[in-house]
Amino acid sequence: MADEYSDGSLAFRLRQEVREQFSEDFDDEQPSYEDVMSGKAKSPSALEGNFWDFGVYGLVGHGKQTNDRCGTFRKVVGCSRVELHNKVTFDKNHVLVNYSGKGYFRPVFHSCDKPSCPTCYQRGWAVREAKNIEFRLEQASKCFGVVEHIIVAFPPKYWGLNDEALQSLCDRVLESRGIVGGVKLFHGARYNNAEEARRKGVLMGWYWSPHFHVLGYILGGYGKCRGCLKCRKGCGGFVDRNYRLNEVDGCYVKVKSKRKTVFGTAWYQLHHATIRTDKKRFHVARWFGVCSYRRLKISKEFRAEWDRLHKPKCPICGSELVRHEYCGMESSIIALFKKRRGARESVSGFYDKASDWCEVADRGSGSYEE
Repeated sequence: MADEYSDGSLAFRLRQEVREQFSEDFDDEQPSYEDVMSGKAKSPSALEGNFWDFGVYGLVGHGKQTNDRCGTFRKVVGCSRVELHNKVTFDKNHVLVNYSGKGYFRPVFHSCDKPSCPTCYQRGWAVREAKNIEFRLEQASKCFGVVEHIIVAFPPKYWGLNDEALQSLCDRVLESRGIVGGVKLFHGARYNNAEEARRKGVLMGWYWSPHFHVLGYILGGYGKCRGCLKCRKGCGGFVDRNYRLNEVDGCYVKVKSKRKTVFGTAWYQLHHATIRTDKKRFHVARWFGVCSYRRLKISKEFRAEWDRLHKPKCPICGSELVRHEYCGMESSIIALFKKRRGARESVSGFYDKASDWCEVADRGSGSYEE
């Protein structure tokens, strides 16, 4: 065992097994909040339109729509402070744009914020959960360092366990690898697209393969192993511990590349997570270790201040967006009010003449506020 490990043959074999196990997880997207809300960011596997279920488990966004209000237009928020918009700058496409006399506006739609709702799960429930994850991990990072994206997959002998048993098994695997805390996102199945189905010689579509995506903290960090091309016996790094423990429990643990945005990673993984269809309340995101609600306590006042500072801002001047009503006669703008936001529909912010919009007082959020 020692010679096999030292000459790298065991490390090579495990890397090959892990590559096959995580092949569909290599393209890990990390979209921004703006891309998510505009509909530009999507999870291809979750949007194929192929319904699947495995007994009491189902894919988020494949249930019944909560009611007729889901996805309907609610209001427009924007910024019409033309005195701050007298500038000419380049937009995201590197095109020179003159913003003089223009304002920025974006529609807001009703959302039930339920993971099963096909209309609201993508830019309602998933956005809300991703922001909660970003907030708690941002506070925990002050003490525990860099957030890592970790995937925990189990060999087929454990696939028959229920979700609670899988949660407990995942906790033991994470603890043995020195992962001290974070949030677990349960994925019950994987998706074989046409290319993967041809390469593996299997049918295209979903298949049962329970695993967890974890955003959390590794004891001692992962910096020693990131970028290291060698696996040396006894180096004490995460990869060294992981290879040894894989021989004991057979579970695969992989650390992805460094995060660009925690929100984007969380949203992307929530977008095709698994829920229990026989339970009224099922928590996809579960906190553990040093990030659990018992050990990491944050006041409501601090959270309210964080939410205020992280509200969507005007891309021109950075001011807070407030409610507006349209006073002009453009048919294209009026048609926006009749749009319903679907899971695959893209409705993003836009620029328009500020004189056609009037700032009004907001009448409150309500249960369907996005």
